Amino acid sequence: MSVYDQIGSNKWKTIFYIGLFLIFIIGLGWLFAYIYNAPIILILAVVIAVGQAMISYFWGDRVALSLSHAVAIKKSDNPELYRIVENLAITAGIPSPKIYIIPDQSPNAFATGRDPKHASIAVTAGLIDVLDRQELEGVISHELSHIGNRDSLLMVVIVVLVGVVAIVSDLFFRIGFWGGFGDNDNRGSNGLMLIIGLIIAILAPISATLIQLAISRKREFMADANGALLTRYPEGLANALRKISADRHPLRHASNATSLLYITDPTKKRSWLAGLFDTHPPVEERIKALEAMAK
Repeated sequence: MSVYDQIGSNKWKTIFYIGLFLIFIIGLGWLFAYIYNAPIILILAVVIAVGQAMISYFWGDRVALSLSHAVAIKKSDNPELYRIVENLAITAGIPSPKIYIIPDQSPNAFATGRDPKHASIAVTAGLIDVLDRQELEGVISHELSHIGNRDSLLMVVIVVLVGVVAIVSDLFFRIGFWGGFGDNDNRGSNGLMLIIGLIIAILAPISATLIQLAISRKREFMADANGALLTRYPEGLANALRKISADRHPLRHASNATSLLYITDPTKKRSWLAGLFDTHPPVEERIKALEAMAK
């Protein structure tokens, strides 16, 4: 798949997932409103669905940066990092993104923003301390590739929407458990709502995981490859991945919901079961692919 195909695919995927989210939340609201004869539930569902869809698209990057506790910096705060980002952005043919620092010693980074004109890159303090210039260039080029490919838009939309689906599912579960709104003389309705609520509560996190896994792991391989082409030094990114993966400390403010944003899994899950649901391909495979490019 070419870069242009990837960009087009990510745009359509973004539209698809936002549409799926709207259908799910509004449909769930209609079901509860119908059973409890309470139109207010449907109105609430519509407001939540439309509001969160807009937030995920227009302000999802701010949500991601806020959740990570990232702090915006000026050029005077870290001139070298700024020069690296600006020079690589020129090479990539995209506007230079805003730069944020995450005050955490676990080395990692992510890119966010709905398009290259509204993009940001966040790197941890630990990443700057651990990597040399060539390795840092490799990581920055990887993140710039995500921005250019529109991966950053797709990923942040998924993060916000998956989180909202889980919250809303829990909300409707509580409505079902406590008896809902409005007048309702059907004695069996509460039991029915409890069953539906339990099913939703069980399926919601599973659905969230499946949606995250639907964001193909190939996006990381493509960003690695495109980033290596930007720097013309695949070994830089390969060495950076080695150092990042060697660190065993999880990122404090990262979670399973936001992990797919980062260059490697920030939660540092090591179990066999966790690996089955990892949104990132194994670091060893990524390094092997980069080393093959260097030959």
